[in-house]
Amino acid sequence: MDRAQMQKRLDQLVWRVEEARIRRSEHHIVKIVAVSKYATEEQVRMLYDLGQRAFGENRVQMLQERTEHLEDLPIEWHFIGRLQKNKINHLIRANPFMMQSLDSLELAEAMQKRLAEQNVTMECLMQINSAREESKTGVDPDEAVEIYTAIKERCPNIDLRGVMTIGAHTEEKALVRKSFETTYDIFDRLKKDGAQICSMGMSHDFELAIECGSNMIRIGSLLFK
Repeated sequence: MDRAQMQKRLDQLVWRVEEARIRRSEHHIVKIVAVSKYATEEQVRMLYDLGQRAFGENRVQMLQERTEHLEDLPIEWHFIGRLQKNKINHLIRANPFMMQSLDSLELAEAMQKRLAEQNVTMECLMQINSAREESKTGVDPDEAVEIYTAIKERCPNIDLRGVMTIGAHTEEKALVRKSFETTYDIFDRLKKDGAQICSMGMSHDFELAIECGSNMIRIGSLLFK
């Protein structure tokens, strides 16, 4: 993919985000995180040069490699994948801008222990399994507010900034919408606890997510495949 093709893809994405954003509200602001698992480092550099600043990786090892190989660029790295406890120290070393997939109180407490030992903090989003799908991780929607509050109380080295979800895995738009609305309702209740980010929507469903209130989307294949 050359620069002109990359520019076209980015422009088309931004246009679609703008249309969805305005359907929600003229005042609604949406941040794009480019998921670079499909991209070469050259493509990441190209997209950065075109103005994209936030990038996401779903594997700790790849995140480490990318942060090292592209350290000359002040990229805002997001970790968006499932984190195994034995990878916590690796994630801390990679030092992402944000970890979006904090999927349980148990994981939060394990991270808190390692973060405190190293005297560092990490910005995180709590992942909600809004469609209650067995194939996905994340906290149950009915327990989300209670668990979010518990993490804030017990894990001072975790700076919770909001919530994240993956839309329902179905072709039924109404069910996808319901999963996004469920997450947004929880986010709305957590604003009093400082929640600012509602990360919902990927390449196939980001417009619906934005219409439901998402202010951060994670886009991979639309940009790189």
